[in-house]
Amino acid sequence: MTDNTDRQTSQNASTKRWRFGVLKKVDGFLLWAILLICLLPLLPLLFSWFNLEPELWQHLWNTQIPQLLSNTFWLVLLVGVGSFLIGVSLAWLIVMHDFPGRSILQWGLMLPLAIPPYILAFTLLGFTDYEGPLQHMLEAVGLGVAWLPDTRNVFGVALIFTLSLYPYVYLLMRSALQRKGRTSYESARTLGYSRAKAFWRLVIPLTRPAWIAGLGLVLMETLADFGAVAIFNFDTFTTAIYKSWYGFFSAGTAAQLACILLLFVALSVLVEKWGRGQSRYDQTGIALKEYRQPLTGWWGWLVQIFAWTVFALGFVLPVIQLLVWAIKTYERHTDGTLELLSHTMILAVVAALITLVVAGIMVWAKRNRESTSRNLAIEFSQLGYALPGTVLAVGIMMALNWIDGGIAGLFGIKGQWLASGLFALILAYVIRFLRIGYGPVASSMSQIKPSVVEAAASLGANQKERFWRVYIPLLRPGVFTALLLIFVEVMKELPATLMLRPFGWDTLAVRIYELTSEGEWEVAALPAVLLVAVGILPVIYLIKKSES
Repeated sequence: MTDNTDRQTSQNASTKRWRFGVLKKVDGFLLWAILLICLLPLLPLLFSWFNLEPELWQHLWNTQIPQLLSNTFWLVLLVGVGSFLIGVSLAWLIVMHDFPGRSILQWGLMLPLAIPPYILAFTLLGFTDYEGPLQHMLEAVGLGVAWLPDTRNVFGVALIFTLSLYPYVYLLMRSALQRKGRTSYESARTLGYSRAKAFWRLVIPLTRPAWIAGLGLVLMETLADFGAVAIFNFDTFTTAIYKSWYGFFSAGTAAQLACILLLFVALSVLVEKWGRGQSRYDQTGIALKEYRQPLTGWWGWLVQIFAWTVFALGFVLPVIQLLVWAIKTYERHTDGTLELLSHTMILAVVAALITLVVAGIMVWAKRNRESTSRNLAIEFSQLGYALPGTVLAVGIMMALNWIDGGIAGLFGIKGQWLASGLFALILAYVIRFLRIGYGPVASSMSQIKPSVVEAAASLGANQKERFWRVYIPLLRPGVFTALLLIFVEVMKELPATLMLRPFGWDTLAVRIYELTSEGEWEVAALPAVLLVAVGILPVIYLIKKSES
């Protein structure tokens, strides 16, 4: 009897070891398959250089390339400088000073993240444009409009991106100042440094990882944007890629332009990574949280006016204008808006769930067996977050056309089975937003100590029970956060949706683009209000997380 029991126990242990070994191999295989799929759109872009069209490139070089390079350079420079000055100064103001309304601005200055740049662009452009509300108000008080500057230039576009994206710098800089900036500044002041010298020689270097990381995100978003620059008719590489695809009908040229854009994006990624890697500038110690210097005098009033002006231009004014337009044109929207909303919601839900499953496989593969090769595979699988939507769309379309051609050659089944349906669009969403889904889930998984799982096993819980009764409850916060963030990002995504959507699958973002392309600012307001309302959700999450 004892021998039979021992033999059965040995068999059970052997079976468990076999299952565990198979599981390790399966999740490893899935991880490498995910990596291959995520890198798939890059291959056609690289191979496109073997099929140059000299006449078309000569035309582009004579008419567009120099202007594209100049526009991109000045846009990135102006947005980077503007975001740094506004983000850093507002973070310093909120952390170091006390004034009426500070508690409102502390979280209100992050709200512009809820408004995509293309919505902010048409709202402010419609407000200041000819026969817009601003001109009517000025004429009503007898000021005239001849002195108003033209906003349809690089300065106007840069202002839009700065107002929309400075919260990245503000949020990270504020967090860094709360941890270490106050202590550094007060220590420098006691050593005889002036306020300016203490700020520029100590605070800025010590917080460099924060503001450089924020600037990296700002520059990546600026380079990737398509909607805002298209509304301003300001040519950048994203608009040139779109025109090459749909105007010249040259997929190869679009792919080659995408490669040039990727060089700029790679520089932004390196800047962001370098900033985050400067941990040696971090300082340990307890920050001074109690005392904030009150703002007084005319200088204090000017600083407060500056902060409230940024908040008003970045969030309050656009939201009020959108609501006024939406109410005014509400009757012009019929069932079409509901259909657009349903399409947007379906795509967002499906993409969020699939992305979450893929991110979960990656997290589980790393949990089962951590190695350098797996870590590299996970890191490279998340490169899609740095790819502009236009670049990703071109790469996916060309890759899937290759695969469809291969299927037709092997099996005689003709047609664009993969490239012409929702598959291509969902694939673009998953690749682009995989990093957003992976981060929260991986963070939650890292908080599950092996001792917790071992304790459950010692109490008799099998592998299935440990998964459902230990892992799932503890992973729930990260899973919910990932679903929310991916859901909102998919709803706001414009270029990939515009280029890859099948016929009849317009979304709110696409409808906004079509209406603004025709100058229908007022009619575009209602879809924009719906997107802004949804976009506020992750911003609220960021606010709560930053205050915890």
